[in-house]
Amino acid sequence: MRYSKALIPTVKEVPAEAEIISHQLMLRAGLMRKLASGTYTYLPLGWRILTKVMNIVRDEMNSSGAQEILMPSVQPMELWAQTGRSVDYGKTMAHFTDRHGRENVLAPTAEEVVTSLAAGEINSYKQLPFNLYQISFKFRDEFRPRFGVLRSREFIMKDSYSFHADKESLGETYQQMYDAYCRIFARCGLEYVIVEAESGEMGGSGSHQFTVPCENGEDVIVYTAGNKYAANIEKADVDALPRAAENKDIAAMAEIHTPGAKTIEEVCKFLKAKPKKLIKTLIYKSDDKTIVALVSGDMEINEEKLRIIAGGSIEMANDDTIKKLTGADTGFAGPVGIAEKCDKLVIDHSVAAMAFGITGANKTDYHLAKVVPGRDFPLEGENVIVADIRNAVEGDTYQGKKLLFRRGIEVGQVFELGTKYSKKLGCKFLDADGKENPCLMGCYGIGINRIVASAIENGHDENGIIWPINIAPFEVIITPAGNDENIINASETIYKQLTDMGIEVLLDDRDIRGGVKFKDADLIGIPLRITIGKKSIAENCVEIKLRSSKDIEKVPVENAATKANEIIQSLKVK
Repeated sequence: MRYSKALIPTVKEVPAEAEIISHQLMLRAGLMRKLASGTYTYLPLGWRILTKVMNIVRDEMNSSGAQEILMPSVQPMELWAQTGRSVDYGKTMAHFTDRHGRENVLAPTAEEVVTSLAAGEINSYKQLPFNLYQISFKFRDEFRPRFGVLRSREFIMKDSYSFHADKESLGETYQQMYDAYCRIFARCGLEYVIVEAESGEMGGSGSHQFTVPCENGEDVIVYTAGNKYAANIEKADVDALPRAAENKDIAAMAEIHTPGAKTIEEVCKFLKAKPKKLIKTLIYKSDDKTIVALVSGDMEINEEKLRIIAGGSIEMANDDTIKKLTGADTGFAGPVGIAEKCDKLVIDHSVAAMAFGITGANKTDYHLAKVVPGRDFPLEGENVIVADIRNAVEGDTYQGKKLLFRRGIEVGQVFELGTKYSKKLGCKFLDADGKENPCLMGCYGIGINRIVASAIENGHDENGIIWPINIAPFEVIITPAGNDENIINASETIYKQLTDMGIEVLLDDRDIRGGVKFKDADLIGIPLRITIGKKSIAENCVEIKLRSSKDIEKVPVENAATKANEIIQSLKVK
């Protein structure tokens, strides 16, 4: 490709809208342009990179025995209603009514569609197992799109779905996908960690998340030294805190007038107390049940852990539900007397371990002090559960080992779905005895755009991007520094030789200063640069430089293509 014929609109200035380095460099290097909030047009350079990632994914998926299909981006809402996920996704799901009055969804994922497809095709156990995948655009109506392609509304995802007759078969395919993902991310040049993860809205029993550690990642990875244990923040378990010693001398509860103090911050300021001294009471609805959750005021509740205990989807209760349950306005709920009124009282270990605390009085504008867990509200009972329902924090341990924290970008996740979708959508098979059973399912996703962003986040310097060779837009860039006939002839000769070798080359044939060419070459991050200038050509040499190194090697013109090819082949991950 000749640079003069390519659309590569590089930008010197950092775009004001771009918050993180990958977003900045994807715009500056001319990989993409913003159309609207959270949606981007991919320009030729960006699409070349995405295509390379997709080809690696496709190659490994095909090698693992998965079969590629393509499902519609517009899905009937009735499928989502059958599984209940229309509620789980809430406003994140973009939907519209067509001219016939039918409700439709812009696909955020495709479990419902693929299960409906399989339900119409599977009859016998002899057809199982099989694994279907697609690489397609998905849409989620993010409340606040940010970080470029890390939290966009429209994105490219590889999603695959396997169908099985038994757990052993599901386990085998799960491991095949797990191994395929390891190969995919290695070939894309990513350093990643694998952590235990919650299934979230996907449902199911088991999940692993593939995460690229980096400063700007939205996910938090929790691990112990030596990576003996690693999980994302939604899954990370913590050891229970030791219970406070029984103190019979603690005075009886005292009611305090706290007008207008509803939040933890407001109560702490009003009472001159620290958040860890407060008991935070949160009220949720799970179907027709009311769940009350207690955590220490300095902790964040982990809704994924609570959802598992609730046994279904959960959502924060509205003001009317809270007032009906507690008799008070929102912000003044507390655990005293609440166990008899709710379906489940779930108490985090951080609360159970308190000697006493401050909490809402279930009376508008009032709080209670000297509230003792186990004395003033129960720690056991038919509907009372003491469990880990909070996010891990600095200082926590797991199995006695100190927990450590770092940020990362989720690039892929694998799930054991079980029968969550097959039961609801009638995906069944007849076993060897003629008995009807629901199919067991697995689900496996990869964020294509996120792979690109992750590579940039961990592969850049002050001058621009440093691409891993396997996903670079071009493998070599030739930069003639001058218009001398010998320079031009050498550039054209090396360009043809490399092209004939099957190397992807960008020849910067623009009539501009060499310094500008070097700046652009560094910005777009092509792994190997061949520079031909007056000084080097006078010695019948060219300069070869890796983007990732400051070292420059002089090579005779006649050997340049062979040397460049050797370097490129040595960099590739097979």
